[in-house]
Amino acid sequence: MEILGQTLDDAVGEAFDKSAKILGLPYPGGPLIDKYAASGNPLAFEFPKPKVKDLNFSFSGLKTSILYFIQKQTSKNPNFIDENLEDICASIQYTIVNILMVKLKKAVKKTGIKNIAIGGGVSANSSIRKALNDAEEDLGWNTYIPNFEFCTDNAGMIGIVGYYKYKSGLFATKILLPKLDTT
Repeated sequence: MEILGQTLDDAVGEAFDKSAKILGLPYPGGPLIDKYAASGNPLAFEFPKPKVKDLNFSFSGLKTSILYFIQKQTSKNPNFIDENLEDICASIQYTIVNILMVKLKKAVKKTGIKNIAIGGGVSANSSIRKALNDAEEDLGWNTYIPNFEFCTDNAGMIGIVGYYKYKSGLFATKILLPKLDTT
């Protein structure tokens, strides 16, 4: 296995959750963004797409631009979020999915690999699923998207593995912690 690209800051799910927090939505916010986006116009608001080299990606600049956008709009109209929630969510979701798909298409072009899989909680996002299914149809990819019952948060998956290892008596005999520089 070779890592072709990775996040330089937050994961995709965190970008959704933190954007939702900016909008005053509860945690986890990703599913709520997806829900409200279904009724919104994805082109209503334009958010910048980060220019990150190679196949890496970053969401910190996007989150900052969303924060500043919301602050600016709510200073002019305190009801801005309530009046535009669906369009804001649709625009955020559209931008995030576009960032992912641009990088994924570059990876496919670079490697020739056409078997694409997704996992984790964000794999439940309807727009990501649709974009991958569309790419399968339009670009000849084989996409592997888990059923919804298997679209769990990565932390949840790690926790359940720990639970089963504990039940099986599989314990680490030594814990290695990094030494802290106290100078």
